[in-house]
Amino acid sequence: MCTSPEATVSAIRRRLLGRCAAACLAAVGIWTRVARSAEPPERPPVAVARPLPPPAADGPVTSGRVDGGVPIDAAAVPAPMYVPDPGELGAFAAIPQALPSDFAPDWPRWFTGASGLVMTRTLPSGAATMQPVAGSPTLTTSSAAATWPGGIDLHFGRWMGEQQRQGIEAIYWGVYGLGTSATVSGAGIDAVPQAPGVTIGGSPASAFLADASAQQIARSDLVNDVEINWLLRVTDRPEFQPRERRTGLVWLAGFRFFELEDVLTQISTSSTLPPSGTGANQSLLSVATNNNLWGAQVGLKGDWRVAPRVRLTTVPKIMIAGNAITDTTRLSTVSGTGAIFGGGEPVLVHSSRGVFSWLGSVDTGAAWDVSDRWTLSLGYRVVGVDNVAQADGQWPSTLAGPADVPEITAGTFTLIHGGYAGFQGRW
Repeated sequence: MCTSPEATVSAIRRRLLGRCAAACLAAVGIWTRVARSAEPPERPPVAVARPLPPPAADGPVTSGRVDGGVPIDAAAVPAPMYVPDPGELGAFAAIPQALPSDFAPDWPRWFTGASGLVMTRTLPSGAATMQPVAGSPTLTTSSAAATWPGGIDLHFGRWMGEQQRQGIEAIYWGVYGLGTSATVSGAGIDAVPQAPGVTIGGSPASAFLADASAQQIARSDLVNDVEINWLLRVTDRPEFQPRERRTGLVWLAGFRFFELEDVLTQISTSSTLPPSGTGANQSLLSVATNNNLWGAQVGLKGDWRVAPRVRLTTVPKIMIAGNAITDTTRLSTVSGTGAIFGGGEPVLVHSSRGVFSWLGSVDTGAAWDVSDRWTLSLGYRVVGVDNVAQADGQWPSTLAGPADVPEITAGTFTLIHGGYAGFQGRW
């Protein structure tokens, strides 16, 4: 069977079109596979949560369903964003308690310092130590005046806690050899007291105390102070005040011991006994009175910054204390030979008494913070002590027997005051 040329051409055309279509489909398929391999992996669909039923009274939600009916696993439920206040005090308890330590100031904790002191004290009205003599001044216990001796002030302590709001400090200061002497010479000096019936080194006491050729009255006092204080910072520590605050305040409370010792000595030179290089012809009457105050005190440290590194300072304190008073009266020669009463007892009478006393002190000065580690300071200290005994008030008028030594008399007031200058270091 023969076919026409037109039929043959039509058949060839159909075969070519079929092969072209197959090639196009194959190319599309290859392109689709390549494109899909370059895309990121498809994520699973996110289910939209529906409101859950209210939690049971005995625990959190442990079951439920979301859209599509997928069960909820209890471990997949996120923790609540709000932490309730257990005490119902209105405070948000979710802030970590350790967070304030990240902002704690990096201040030195230890501090120590030393100062030099120059101080004196007031004296009571004096008691006569000799009878008046025409043409000569009459000595009294106040003739031995107070001087301005030196002393020392030491302190050290430590701040505690993250914010250093509390601390402890120890203080010692003292002044020694506080007093002078006065002398009068001439014939016919009768000492006060006289000591009838008393012998000194085998000689009557009148050989020394009556018609003497010279008399000297001398004073030697000392002051000791020991304190241990607890410090509480109300605002900022005085030496580290922020720029916007000009004042600082630190409260203190603690224990204090204060000692005031008052010693008077009278030396009478005999006009009848032969002179002696050892002092055997000189009598020595000593009256030593000691006040020991023990008690609690309160006070504060206030600062006012007048320049970036200069501060005016004040430290007032007050104490109510028990006062253990002792007094010792002794008569002997300068060389140390003791006197004897007519009854055979030594002229060495010791007595004691306990009273309540009070003490108030205030330091006022200026401080220059040279750096964060060093401070220079100077100022003036005033200490008032009331209801104390002083040697002037215990001076005897006669010494015929132990009963003539007066009982301890308190109730007097003295003021110890003077300047100080020193430094403080911190580390």
